[in-house]
Amino acid sequence: MNANLTGHLSPDQEDLSPATRAILAMRTQILTAWMANVRGTVRQARKLPVPILENTIPAYFDTLATLLTPGYAARAHNDLGAVASEHGGERARMTEYDATDVIHELQIFRDTLFAELDRNGVALSAEERSVVIASIDATIRESANSFAVVQAALREQYVAAVAHDLRTPLSTAQMAAQMIEHLSGDEAVKRYAGKIVASTQRIDVMTREMLDRISFSKAGPFPLHIAQVDMADVAREVAQYAQSFHSVELHLEVDPVVGWWCRESMQRAIENLVNNAIKYGAREEPIRLSVSTTIERVQVLVHNKGAPIAPEDSESIFQLFRRAGNHDAGEGWGVGLSYVRRVAEAHGGSVLMSSSEEEGTSFVIDVPTDARPFAGAPTAA
Repeated sequence: MNANLTGHLSPDQEDLSPATRAILAMRTQILTAWMANVRGTVRQARKLPVPILENTIPAYFDTLATLLTPGYAARAHNDLGAVASEHGGERARMTEYDATDVIHELQIFRDTLFAELDRNGVALSAEERSVVIASIDATIRESANSFAVVQAALREQYVAAVAHDLRTPLSTAQMAAQMIEHLSGDEAVKRYAGKIVASTQRIDVMTREMLDRISFSKAGPFPLHIAQVDMADVAREVAQYAQSFHSVELHLEVDPVVGWWCRESMQRAIENLVNNAIKYGAREEPIRLSVSTTIERVQVLVHNKGAPIAPEDSESIFQLFRRAGNHDAGEGWGVGLSYVRRVAEAHGGSVLMSSSEEEGTSFVIDVPTDARPFAGAPTAA
């Protein structure tokens, strides 16, 4: 989108204010300096073709300049919002930017604009300067918001597509394992084939749920199927499943704790924490899974030794598709901890995390013993 929303503007137009004409006269100079500064500062911009890097900025530049002409200002305010929204959306669709890059490149635009104007002796009044700065700040907010919305939609589409595509090879593997289970005369082979069948069935259920609602990527009610459950049984099942498929020492510390929860979602949440502990914990160290109670609440703890999570990552690891900086981002979809948080909050509870070199990393799901009053309550995305 490179069309000027206000129509072609020339610095020679007599109906434009002196400030607008002066800015327009420096269009090429300022945009060239901005692109050089962005390429030198924003890593994801370095190899972008010029048309992609420019994007809506030429149109934005001209529209911004017209804010300083009274007869154009009202329309310019409306057009700037549209340009900013389109810019953020196109950055999400057409580049590898993250939200920080979108914000940074517009901050660079602001700094470059004023630096070039000052260098060429173009002086804006305090009021004109304030108008331009306020407009650029609004553009940054609008572009970042549009980027986030579009990126979330693209990621949701990607996960749904992957989940859909997984089902064909998954069905093939499941049928093959079932044939081996029925035809083999070797009991060990039949036992392992049965585990494959059980695992593929479990994955199939998860992918179907993902296709149905990808509910942990949306705000609003999180669907729960509340029933009376012994949390100790859930923890034991998770532990048995983990030890069947991983060479891991897992210490289970549970006593019967009966309450009202959604068994399926709680089981998946605990599985996610245990899988994280297996994946990121020190191989030679055991994992601890415990269930304990306080007054009218239950706590499920998963602990592992290993590289700690940095304090600056303590919140970002719970965001969808995000991982801690010291963890390998090449595996998985980055939805596990986001799902854990949504399950806990939907039950009226929370997830607590502590991590240090000396003590290791602990995640605790803390929920009320009776989650029935909270079933279907809105939770944060």
